[in-house]
Amino acid sequence: MAGIVIEKGKTIHTNGHPFNSLQLITAGQVTVSFPGGSYTLSKGDVIGICEICSEIYFLDYIAAEDTTLVNYALTQLDGLYDLLRKYADVSRFFLLSAFRQFNLLLQHSLVSEMNCSSMYQSLTQDMADYQMLANRYRINRPLVLSQIEDLSAYLSDESADLWLSSYYQGFYQLYAGEDYKALLSKIAVSVGTLRKCSLDFRKTYLSVDEQDQYRKQTLSYYFNESGADLFDHYYTMLCKLGADSPDTTHILERMDRMVAIYRANADATHAHIEERIEVFHRMKAQYQDLHTQAEVSIEEGTLPDELINSMNTILEYAQMPSEFLLTFKGHLQKYKRLADINSSDDNAYALRKSLIPAFLELYEAVFKATLKDFAPPMPVMLFLYFGYIDEELAGTENSIYLYHLAQKLNKPSDTGVYTFYHWLLAIYNGLKEPSRNEFDQDYTEYIHKKKMKGHYTDAEINAMLKDPWERVAYELHNMFPSVNKMTFGRITTYCPFFAKDNVLKNLDDSLVTSAKIGNALNTIKRVDFSAYYRESLDYENIDAMGKELIHLEFLPDIVLMPNVGIHGVMWQEIEGKKRNSNGRMMYSIFHMEDVTSTMIHLTGEFRWEMCKRVQGARWNDISEISLTSEYFDYIQFYRKNHDLSAEVKDKVGIALKRAKNSFKEMFIRDYQIWILFEGNGSPRLNKVARKILFTHCPFPADIDNALSTNPLYSELLQRKKIKTATRLHHLEMLAKKLSSTKYGIPQTLKDEMFFVEFGNKM
Repeated sequence: MAGIVIEKGKTIHTNGHPFNSLQLITAGQVTVSFPGGSYTLSKGDVIGICEICSEIYFLDYIAAEDTTLVNYALTQLDGLYDLLRKYADVSRFFLLSAFRQFNLLLQHSLVSEMNCSSMYQSLTQDMADYQMLANRYRINRPLVLSQIEDLSAYLSDESADLWLSSYYQGFYQLYAGEDYKALLSKIAVSVGTLRKCSLDFRKTYLSVDEQDQYRKQTLSYYFNESGADLFDHYYTMLCKLGADSPDTTHILERMDRMVAIYRANADATHAHIEERIEVFHRMKAQYQDLHTQAEVSIEEGTLPDELINSMNTILEYAQMPSEFLLTFKGHLQKYKRLADINSSDDNAYALRKSLIPAFLELYEAVFKATLKDFAPPMPVMLFLYFGYIDEELAGTENSIYLYHLAQKLNKPSDTGVYTFYHWLLAIYNGLKEPSRNEFDQDYTEYIHKKKMKGHYTDAEINAMLKDPWERVAYELHNMFPSVNKMTFGRITTYCPFFAKDNVLKNLDDSLVTSAKIGNALNTIKRVDFSAYYRESLDYENIDAMGKELIHLEFLPDIVLMPNVGIHGVMWQEIEGKKRNSNGRMMYSIFHMEDVTSTMIHLTGEFRWEMCKRVQGARWNDISEISLTSEYFDYIQFYRKNHDLSAEVKDKVGIALKRAKNSFKEMFIRDYQIWILFEGNGSPRLNKVARKILFTHCPFPADIDNALSTNPLYSELLQRKKIKTATRLHHLEMLAKKLSSTKYGIPQTLKDEMFFVEFGNKM
């Protein structure tokens, strides 16, 4: 077929135009635009292939250079079969282009979703900082932003399934392989695959559009045409404080970040806003002497001498064998030279795959070497903390930041938040037990099963149970490989070494600290105060209290994995077999998502798994009332539930489908809504789900009082009031009885009474 030439800059299709054809690009390039982003098509790609299930084009196509197109008419989806049969020689291009375009949009969606979370986190933090500074300096101007109450943390209903990336990448490799002709001969399979890809693309597009709207709304609180925005509040404060205030540098940094957010997310420049930014920059120029020498060093890109040739330093320290060194250095150099280290092509995939076991072997050797060294070289500590291996791969600015950060991480945590290096030290020193493996076996169970299989003698078993290095090795070989990959999040592009290409936002903002974890837990406990409490006997006062149960709190240990990632992992709800012990949750040390949103998700998962642990085999038996049994019964029989309207039943069905029919995932999503919305007086759950959450994840007294006038909660609050009064009466009688004995009233009993009445401890 003859091609047509489209001149550079000419529009080929725009959003809303009727869909009527596909165009194969035989020369040139085309820019594809969508809300918030774009990608490029080149020779062999097909325009419109991802919109075949739509009556209109919803992408914009513009020739980036003089481009030659071959047109294939397609006015109805039913004609796709005949089209692929008639033009069998080019049908392969249709499929490959569809797979590639889907993955390009999906990757944009993942980054865009993280940006939404990051913007919300930044906005709430900037607002809180303003209020704090305003109170400190007695600035009476209140922070009032129009309709700010309508903004909440980003929670999408249209997010694409992450597994689809690997799914379509697999198809791409099949059709790009040598046996593609056999696949193309099955035209019905090709048609079905293209239709599914088009539907998945449409869903991802809707998610991207939603994210774009969310970012615009969030950006309007920073900058808007009226000038009544957060930037103006900070500027007014800056003028009042002047150059000598100790908080001026902090305010300048905040305002710089606001400008950066505006530059990254504004569709177009606005003269009025640009003028305000220019005025700010002129004022900032007067305060340059407030910048510290450390900041100047980073801006100038001065790499500390210790970090030069970091890879050689780390490898020499680990004393790796020569055959390992030769292979590893070759693979890492090839990896560094890749144009895109996250590329989906076979060469990049093979390199990443070869580096994973090398990383694990090197990490074990390096950690073992540090046990005999009180002052390891700085590159070694960067490797243990962050997965850093090479200053070029990490980037100069990132390397300098990691260098300064590592100097602050040289002490183990006393807050339950551990770097992975300090976590291994805690296991080595007997302060923590090794984690359970993927088969839910703890270290003791694993060793005894080896004994039962005749692998070890009794003497060897006893030695292994006491050997601190064997305990560490178990953690490194069982928990570490899986969790490091899971927290990284992007399974198909996973490589454990720190690389600048994986840094999607400012490292300082994404660093997980004890303070951020504490704030996240406090956000949850302000709504679900009993999340981490367990019923227990009062062993300290067992003679006085007898079998009376009290509530004790066991907050989870947080382990920061040495990577830059996007997922949190709830690994285990208790330690070993002890119910009264800390659970374990894992984050990347640089977490690209919102820490609080992730913690809410993990706490919902913890709630579910802890209930299953307590209930045992009867976790879903409705005859024994519990969170999991009631929720399981609700989802299993929601179609027959007379308390739900037909519309609500349809919504539950759609939500269950999105959760891949996982009752646990359904609960976690409802739990997120419970914390983010219901706990703030914004009802979102249906009647049945609300009752279950209210019963098993109750609000504290202050939220109950705030909801007392809401008819949706009146019946639930009345039942809770009766139950609380009954429990308090029982405890008061016990206290009265103990007051006249030699034991007196234990403090734990007073705490329990306060806990029952107000929803927290004294």
